[in-house]
Amino acid sequence: MKISEIKSILNAELICGEEYLENEVFTACGSDMMSDVLAYVKEQAVLLSGLVNPQVVRTAEMMDMKCIVFVRGKHPDIDMIDLAVERDIVLLGTRLEMFTACGLLYKNGLKGGSGI
Repeated sequence: MKISEIKSILNAELICGEEYLENEVFTACGSDMMSDVLAYVKEQAVLLSGLVNPQVVRTAEMMDMKCIVFVRGKHPDIDMIDLAVERDIVLLGTRLEMFTACGLLYKNGLKGGSGI
């Protein structure tokens, strides 16, 4: 699924990374615990999280994720945005709760990224 489709499905705001909206992701992961992301995500994914700190961007980079969606109306600060720009990671924000956002993406064909 293209990141632009994710943006549309979630009625999300583009925070940064407009030039990468046509990149594709193949799975999604929703978590506020970065240790779970590191332990269980096995495929390239988009990360949905309500956690707003630089560790989210660093975790996404380590896992070769192309996009982070901040849920529940959360918004990263300028330092996080700058870090994502440096790492070529798209940041989106949606007012949806994580459960709803993940459900909409699943309903539209994006699968989970865990190796379980």
